[in-house]
Amino acid sequence: MKSLMRRCGRFGLVGIMGAALQVALVSLLSRWFGVAAATPVAVEIAILHNFAWHECFTWRDRSYKGIQHVASGLWRFHAGNGAISLCGNTALVPVFVSRLGVPVGFASIAAISICSLANFLVADRWIFANRRGTG
Repeated sequence: MKSLMRRCGRFGLVGIMGAALQVALVSLLSRWFGVAAATPVAVEIAILHNFAWHECFTWRDRSYKGIQHVASGLWRFHAGNGAISLCGNTALVPVFVSRLGVPVGFASIAAISICSLANFLVADRWIFANRRGTG
């Protein structure tokens, strides 16, 4: 249980850094390209950022060996967390902005928060699960 709580804390810390990056990018890019186009680009950059940090920090005890395993892990991360984040954020942010009048930064934070629990469970149970270490 202590290990799970520590991992949740690390996941949260990485998530906050990724969320800050994503919100900044959505806010910046939406000025030129609109919210609907800026959101998936910002989410993808945050996904790559978070994968690198989760690999080196959150699940470092389950680290991959070799480039093929890292590529496999990145594919799984995109298929799991990426799909949840990309679909969730791309669907929710424009709705929060256009229908509810929420500022784009707050809309991004709300969408990220909604997706975070599912992302942790998928990452812990599937993406990084096949390489369990001491945990």
